[in-house]
Amino acid sequence: MNLETKYLGLKLKNPLILGASPLADKVETVQRLEEAGASAIVLRSLFEEQIQMEDQAIEHHVERHGGAFSEAASGFFPALSDFALDTGQYLEQIRKIKQKVSIPVIGSLNGVTSGGWEYHSKLIEEAGADALELNFFELPTETDESAADIEKRYIEILKHIRAMVKIPLAVKLSPFFSSIPNFVKSLKEAGADGVVLFNRLYQSDIDIESLEVRPILHLSSSSELGLRLRWLAILEPHFPGLLAVSGGVHTSSDVIKSLMAGASVIQLVSTILKHGPEQFRILEQELLDWLEKNEYESLDQLRGSMSLRTCPDPSAFGRANYMKILRGWSLSSTGSQFS
Repeated sequence: MNLETKYLGLKLKNPLILGASPLADKVETVQRLEEAGASAIVLRSLFEEQIQMEDQAIEHHVERHGGAFSEAASGFFPALSDFALDTGQYLEQIRKIKQKVSIPVIGSLNGVTSGGWEYHSKLIEEAGADALELNFFELPTETDESAADIEKRYIEILKHIRAMVKIPLAVKLSPFFSSIPNFVKSLKEAGADGVVLFNRLYQSDIDIESLEVRPILHLSSSSELGLRLRWLAILEPHFPGLLAVSGGVHTSSDVIKSLMAGASVIQLVSTILKHGPEQFRILEQELLDWLEKNEYESLDQLRGSMSLRTCPDPSAFGRANYMKILRGWSLSSTGSQFS
């Protein structure tokens, strides 16, 4: 069976791609991932503050947005030396990877303001990236800033970048927007070719002995997939072909569920870190075996088959399911030892 799919207008050999991570820091590793079956790769994010620090040749703590970014949520901003690749190396990495592999290479930017992002988006395009993922995540801390203000700022940034580059653009979201369907609609109208659900929000912890705030990084688990399945299923009827899932996909069952809910592609990171590049080959083969066993004729027949538009019980993704779970909740259902 043919597993070819499209995402961001790119033709991919299967729906399994590498999400943003350190795994793309070495060209040799990317080659191994391609050989194992990865159909595209997303580079780790280049941060706006990193660019500013390089341009100004300074190293200091960033106070206003400390802890605001999913990949640097530690309460302080890292020193330049903590980054694996500076801006020049990042662009060169794109060129090197493009010379060695045939699969699409997707750059990633993580920022909150316009300005230099337009310029660096263009540099990433010129370096040969096939697409660009915009990793938008800001933690609001001011009481006079509304949700509408934040959404408007993101839309304006996207419009400016869209005007600068011709390559496809994806937006990676957090799950904490008041109306995700409306915001995704605005993103599409502003020029987004894809939306990634969701950014994993790395949390901070407090060391009660040293009185320090410390970052915590845990690899994902399949238990995180439910949130993503719900929103894939809700969004797919309105935005078919636009959606990618990131976070919580570890097994072939997770892959199948994501496709059923409406994902065009599945971004894998934690399961690859745990099991190595061969996990791509394993998941692809298990997906093929399941499709043939269940007599599916194509991947398109599976995709979206359990979205809000097509599933037998659409209420299962909404408030009715919330009430059903709580009404059916009991001590016995939790395995509690209380009698």
